[in-house]
Amino acid sequence: MFLMVLKAFLIGGLICVIGQILIDITKMTPAKILVLFVCSGVLLGALGIYDKIVDFAGAGATIPIVGFGNTLANGVRDAVKEQGFVGVVTGPLSACAGGVTVAILSGLITAFVTKPKDK
Repeated sequence: MFLMVLKAFLIGGLICVIGQILIDITKMTPAKILVLFVCSGVLLGALGIYDKIVDFAGAGATIPIVGFGNTLANGVRDAVKEQGFVGVVTGPLSACAGGVTVAILSGLITAFVTKPKDK
């Protein structure tokens, strides 16, 4: 159990370190880094590389935004096998629907419980 947690911490932390280095040494905005991480996850997932990282690190690789890109790639791959070209559109939507729904509902509940302010 401890080794599994350690691997997740190290890989998740490494992903965060890469993001922090990009913020510190480049003029990239956080939004551009976010898009870069999602696209990297899609590319690494499409090549089958990110699945090996997930097997090693578990939640340390699936929870960061790179894991979201990997989920999109896996959703497309699986849906194209089952549905053909239509799977290009339906695959990522069905693969990520649960996570997106939880994020939206969490934001909604937080907005009801707290007093959000305009900046």
